[in-house]
Amino acid sequence: MRGATRAGGIACSVVVALTATSCGGGEELRGGPDGIVRSSWGDPQNPLEPANTNEVQGGKVLDMIFRGLKRYDPRTGAATDMLAERIGTRDNQNFTVTVKDGWTFSNGEKVTARSFVDAWNYGALLKNNQKNAYFFGYIDGYAKVHPAAGPATAKTLSGLRVVDDRTFTVRLSQKFSLWPDTLGYPAFAPLPRAFFTDHAGWLAKPVGNGPYTVDSYTQGAAMSLRRWDAYPGPDKARNGGIDLQVYTDSNTAYTDLMAGNLDLVDDVPAAQLKNVEADLGPRYINTPAGIIQTLAFPFYDRKWAAREAAKVRQGLSMAINREQITHQIFRETRTPASDWTSPVLGAHGGFEEGLCGAPCEFDAARARKLIQEGGGIPGGRLTITYNADTGSHKEWVDAVCNSINRVMDDNKACIGTPVGTFADFRGQVTRQRLTGAWRAGWQMDYPLIQNFLQPLYYTDASSNDGKWSSKKFDGLVDRANAESDRAGAVSTFQDAERVLAEQMPVIPLWYQNGSAGYSERVSHVALNQFSVPVYEGIRVK
Repeated sequence: MRGATRAGGIACSVVVALTATSCGGGEELRGGPDGIVRSSWGDPQNPLEPANTNEVQGGKVLDMIFRGLKRYDPRTGAATDMLAERIGTRDNQNFTVTVKDGWTFSNGEKVTARSFVDAWNYGALLKNNQKNAYFFGYIDGYAKVHPAAGPATAKTLSGLRVVDDRTFTVRLSQKFSLWPDTLGYPAFAPLPRAFFTDHAGWLAKPVGNGPYTVDSYTQGAAMSLRRWDAYPGPDKARNGGIDLQVYTDSNTAYTDLMAGNLDLVDDVPAAQLKNVEADLGPRYINTPAGIIQTLAFPFYDRKWAAREAAKVRQGLSMAINREQITHQIFRETRTPASDWTSPVLGAHGGFEEGLCGAPCEFDAARARKLIQEGGGIPGGRLTITYNADTGSHKEWVDAVCNSINRVMDDNKACIGTPVGTFADFRGQVTRQRLTGAWRAGWQMDYPLIQNFLQPLYYTDASSNDGKWSSKKFDGLVDRANAESDRAGAVSTFQDAERVLAEQMPVIPLWYQNGSAGYSERVSHVALNQFSVPVYEGIRVK
């Protein structure tokens, strides 16, 4: 997911009586296998269409109401077959997908090959304006249904073909051996006919094929999900349902947790980190997640794109004392980054500790030398732009600048530049208005090294906001995608990462942990590798 607007301030206006209420009143709480879990939430940015949800809050719901061809193991992150009986290929470009029999949507409609093909065609089509459309960009015909400029010249992807009720074929525009492992991402979920025949009705109360169904949804306030007893998958819900309550202040949510009005808060605010272990003891979760924080640079500005500026960026990276910042500011909820991916990938997924090497290690003397050799900071001062509304960004940006300023012996060598809202900040980034560095972050869409590299650094890629370009990097990514086996693909992607170490198009700062706290009323609470609660596994006492 690209954006993650965490929410908090409770909005307790719910249109139906909930089995387990909060906000200090209501029915007596029910326990046991039918008990309802009360969890904090943030209202989704977009309607809950699978191809139109690219932020964490909406993704939480999609993960409860949908299952796709693949599912990422909550513990290991491995892409395992869910609705896929088989995904076969002989050349890593043409794939035959066989859908398992016996799966239905919660309205009783059978899940078929067409449920996937129609959903993917809808997601890709330009006029539908789906934010995740580019996930279908590997499929042949995407340039016609979603051109970079001008109207679409086709309505469906030429690379998709339904063979029979349970089989469809996919032709990619290039070889991509790891493509099947991307299919656990929600954009690839199947859709029932009701999505197309009564779109407004479906959006008001989405129908999926996952372990939960949507019982009610009041935008800006709450969503009530209930266990679907006829769910055919192996990961059935171990509780009666989940009540998601919207907060606009994570501190308020934490207060409600401590007061017994909530069972789960999945974003412990920075202000509470000093107290959380004493408050919750073993009911506090702090675990690695597939999220990395970085500093990005404007390569559309020729001063930063100059060849010698690579030394400046390397020097700035070496001037940042990551160990000190993650300890003092984040209290060990972040880990200093030593590459551009995430440790949750493991060696199998492509993580290699220390791949960045010396440029990601604090060395004041070497940092000053490299910055001087590179001609100094362009403009004489580094500005780091960030959004001031969420994420405690001011604290760490100030700490990064203080570290750089001490190394440079100049208290004005680096300054933070706040922007009031996330929307305004992102608008400045995407319109290329920034002339200095800016805070950037990435939460993985799927647990593959490719997802941390290609969308961010490939020439003209969808999230390459700084417009960095390297033929060497692009060539290695193309080679990695074309490799016939996982090990070869991972190794070649790591070679591409080494180009990042040479050029430092962005500075990796730290890997982010997922944090959560829960009440004594529930047990078996865990976060998956995306830092999202494994809701179906939670049990109510």
